[in-house]
Amino acid sequence: MNFTDLGLSPEVLQAVSDAGYTTPTPIQEQAIPYVLMGRDVLGCAQTGTGKTAGFTLPMIEILAAGRAKARMPRSLILEPTRELAAQVSTAFETYGKYHKLNMALLIGGEGFGDQERKLDRGVDVLIATPGRLLDLIGRGKILLSDVKILVIDEADRMLDMGFIPDVEQIVSFLPKLRQTLFFSATMPPEIRRLADAFLMNPKEISVAPPASPALTVEQAIVVVQPDDKREALRRLIRSEQVKNAIIFCNRKKDVDILLKSLVKHGFDAVALHGDMAQSKRTETLARFKNNEVRLLVASDVAARGIDIQGLSHVFNFDVPIHAEDYVHRIGRTGRAGMQGRAFTLAAPEDGKFVASIVALIGKEIPLGAVDGIANEALEYDDSGRRRRRAAPRSGAAKGADEPRRSRSRRPESGTGRSAHAVDPVAEPVRAEAAPEPVRAESPRSETPRAEAERSTSSRPPRRERGGRPAATPHRPTAEPIRMTPEGMQRSSNVTVLAEAAGRRGRSHAEEREEAEDRRIVGFGDHLPAFLARPVRLARG
Repeated sequence: MNFTDLGLSPEVLQAVSDAGYTTPTPIQEQAIPYVLMGRDVLGCAQTGTGKTAGFTLPMIEILAAGRAKARMPRSLILEPTRELAAQVSTAFETYGKYHKLNMALLIGGEGFGDQERKLDRGVDVLIATPGRLLDLIGRGKILLSDVKILVIDEADRMLDMGFIPDVEQIVSFLPKLRQTLFFSATMPPEIRRLADAFLMNPKEISVAPPASPALTVEQAIVVVQPDDKREALRRLIRSEQVKNAIIFCNRKKDVDILLKSLVKHGFDAVALHGDMAQSKRTETLARFKNNEVRLLVASDVAARGIDIQGLSHVFNFDVPIHAEDYVHRIGRTGRAGMQGRAFTLAAPEDGKFVASIVALIGKEIPLGAVDGIANEALEYDDSGRRRRRAAPRSGAAKGADEPRRSRSRRPESGTGRSAHAVDPVAEPVRAEAAPEPVRAESPRSETPRAEAERSTSSRPPRRERGGRPAATPHRPTAEPIRMTPEGMQRSSNVTVLAEAAGRRGRSHAEEREEAEDRRIVGFGDHLPAFLARPVRLARG
């Protein structure tokens, strides 16, 4: 079957012919007719089989008739990474060069100004990553109510990167009546659940067993000690006829470390990972595609959808933790029917991850060897996690730690507590509260006043903010103030504040002045003066 048998317009066929393609791949052959019919499609195919052209070609055909409105795109394509989004935009430029379709690329790491100006002019095809698209929706710069076609590409990668909640939120802004195209290289249960929620009576297309590597890729695994992996990689690169290669690491930090090691030993290499600025990532990928550099050390950001023409080798410096990532990594080579080679460097403790990969792809990976480096055997840990580092082989080092650990568990003689139960570095030592002294019961003959004086004297001193004890003036405990017709008086141990109202020898003004000077009476040892109530003297 040729592209002319798929019902595409002459303009699209001419663009495909200019790109050098005449025969569609199986996923293109089955998906394009159903997309042109307007049906929802659930496509599952291994990486490198041409899924991108499977939805770009019919979309160009459908969108050729019509015109976009400002800030209201007519179609939306969601991609998990910036590199994959940029690659899809390149495919639209290649296949749609004979059509006047406006396209906008919304990815992070770039300014909002240019992207907003493109949206204002009207967009027929909007290609975006979920994060940047939600940012523009929140700013009120875009409306999705006019989207007729939705494409969710690399859905399993969306799941791995945690974008599924964002995708569900974006879909909630779309109209219910739309055409949805759902493509994924693997079909785990979570992806199947999303497909059932987003698609309506879809046509399921599966052209290869899920998560199976291409038959054009020759695989091998080399098991060495972790300290020998860099030397093994260098010898593999020298012994193999490497035209260009991608070297995958699990962590971004390891990407930079391995790059410095390769450059130090005279290899032409560059790095690519998610922490780099978008302009630097674009420049690095362009240099590698143009064969300006031979080796690309990358994280899994380069494992999905990136098409490097004629990539000869893939090296897995680390065994991927997720088995599906292995299929996507080695899928960067052996594309478009060409032959490719993939080598994986494994440590003995990676046996559990290698077993997961073998179970996923359904066949054993042949063992390889590197001249001058001893081969090791894989070890399998039932816990499913990487083993911890082994204890030091030196007996002296082990003996140095053992007494300290044993002392921390040995209880003191005569006590039930450990002598070093609390690590002074990990946790501050807390001072134990002194035991409260046992008080003897008051004799029954003790008066209530004496008992109150004794309890007051045993009260701990009051503390100020600075931590120092506050100076408390000594005051004898006073009885409650009594109101009598003769005036207000205290008990015999307190100075009388006022005399009877009918005393002679002083004028009324003098009595008022004296009462004003001494009108504050404390109602307790700790009561602030501003809470005290002025005392009025009774008049005779």
